[in-house]
Amino acid sequence: MNRPFTPESGLMPAATEAEAREQLAALYRLYAHFGWTDLTFTHASARVPGEPDHYLIKQDELLMDEVTARNLVKMDLDGNPVTGDYQPNLAGHLIHSAVLGSRPDVTFAAHTHSRAGVAVSAMQCGLLPLSQHANLILPTVRYHDYQDVTQNEDECAALTRDLGDAYLMVMRNHGLLSVGRSAAECFYYLYFLEMSCKIQVDVLGSGQEPILVDDRIVEALFNDRSEGDSQPPGARAWLAMVRMLERRGIDYRG
Repeated sequence: MNRPFTPESGLMPAATEAEAREQLAALYRLYAHFGWTDLTFTHASARVPGEPDHYLIKQDELLMDEVTARNLVKMDLDGNPVTGDYQPNLAGHLIHSAVLGSRPDVTFAAHTHSRAGVAVSAMQCGLLPLSQHANLILPTVRYHDYQDVTQNEDECAALTRDLGDAYLMVMRNHGLLSVGRSAAECFYYLYFLEMSCKIQVDVLGSGQEPILVDDRIVEALFNDRSEGDSQPPGARAWLAMVRMLERRGIDYRG
């Protein structure tokens, strides 16, 4: 029997395609809420439960706040539509199929071109231990030098090698990437990376000498919050985020 969709279901891998659709649509609506949008560009994706070679992604022409569970499209890892005649955004397909195809442990991926995220991606120093937000995620942040991943499949393979088994990536001069074993985990990591970038831009732009937290403290903090195979405790913020969407009458289920 399929379990009903609830906010709590986002804390674990989706059990059905319907559940994955609702979680992914909710994630797109959170893009819109937090201002992580770039016109119709950038994407989030979800693996279809029981169909490891199929994934869900938004239609290219839709804004994030137009996405619903019903209008998401199902693609195979080769870029062919499984249902309907939708033609994929090439960049979105290459990045998301590469990540999901190389990481069977994750079920969601999210990519952004936010102003602060792109700004930090263009900084030689990368993400710095300037804030609590950064310190919670820094040990799982990786870097990928700027390449034309929008059209070159070889560069997408390099991207997945650079990501390795981490959950976050700063794509140099491009943007940010987050993955997760659930919708909640993917959102958690993306939110904290986005906030870390905003704070870093503010601190470095202030002209004041920044205070950097010691690497040993950062590592201890990260390990304390990411024990074993459990998701980070902050992932439970997903519950509040979905409640907010519901309370505001945002029809992400469609």
